[in-house]
Amino acid sequence: MTTRFHVIAIILAMVTLVVIARLVRRGGLRSKYALLWLTTATVLVPLAVFPGLLDAYARAIGIHYPPTALLLTAVAVLFGVAFHVSWELSRTEVRLRRLAEEVALLVDATQTLRRPTVAPAEPPSGP
Repeated sequence: MTTRFHVIAIILAMVTLVVIARLVRRGGLRSKYALLWLTTATVLVPLAVFPGLLDAYARAIGIHYPPTALLLTAVAVLFGVAFHVSWELSRTEVRLRRLAEEVALLVDATQTLRRPTVAPAEPPSGP
């Protein structure tokens, strides 16, 4: 890998860390998701600074071409993120449906309480 590539990788990793930190500070990204992305960016910085780590990692998992190891790892991380987002979406749909049902019941109860109560008419008195 060239020096130019290392510099670009370091800059991208550092920019990623700064953007994530700003999003968390402004409330644009929840902390549980920020932790995932901060961990990912923190792993990328040493790989960008010390390219020998990527070579050692590739050899350790039995891959001969280091960029392939990085790509395989990125795909695995993105698969995990997609799975987690799908799980969160499913949980949110269940909560939303439950909340909509509760609101509908409350609206019905409110309308029932607001209806004027009419006293039943007394039957006419006999002869």
